[in-house]
Amino acid sequence: MVNLDNRLKAAFGFCRSGATSVDVGCDHARLAAALALEKNCRVIASDIKDGPLEAARRTLSELNAKGVLTVKSDGLDGIDFADDVIICGMGGELIAEIAERCRFKNENTRFILQPMTKAAVMRKRLYGAGFELLEEKTACDGGKIYSVMLWSYTGKAREIGEIEALCGKNRDKVYLEAVAEKLRKNARGMEKSGGLAEEAERLRKLADAVMRKAVDCENDDRRSC
Repeated sequence: MVNLDNRLKAAFGFCRSGATSVDVGCDHARLAAALALEKNCRVIASDIKDGPLEAARRTLSELNAKGVLTVKSDGLDGIDFADDVIICGMGGELIAEIAERCRFKNENTRFILQPMTKAAVMRKRLYGAGFELLEEKTACDGGKIYSVMLWSYTGKAREIGEIEALCGKNRDKVYLEAVAEKLRKNARGMEKSGGLAEEAERLRKLADAVMRKAVDCENDDRRSC
């Protein structure tokens, strides 16, 4: 088995066996190799830079992951088709932009997305562009907490509120607590800078709402046991 970190393991779990998959911003291409070797996927490993693509080719050769095509591409601009689109390890705004620009997306396309930052911005933007969030998993790596998401494309845009943007479909108390703590930290920073007391209070109220959701999710999960 190919050794993957927790973020990529979660993304791997969302990918469909036998699918045509594209790993955008493939970096070392370990996920691409795992998909080819362990899920019999036809894989395109893409990146915008030559350096990561060279590293990807070395990894694929070392792991004897045959059949993985490496492609230089700005996002999905150079990709004609995939069943599963995987974009991990980028900022949420950039991920949303790449997904929105996808030329081949349809109701059967799945998007496996893992933002490093601005997850709430990404959720809000993708819902507004006709995507639907299906599932989320928490991944802890390097002392940080991330959410790995499975999306589909419906073409039916809708607006979402702040709590849904912040939490999505993640019911993990650890993740929700981290979201709430970041809101509180931002509120404290605003208070220190002065003149932003109203916005700081708004963020604290959002943090409290997220924590209530965390408690509700935990109680629901206990009742379902």
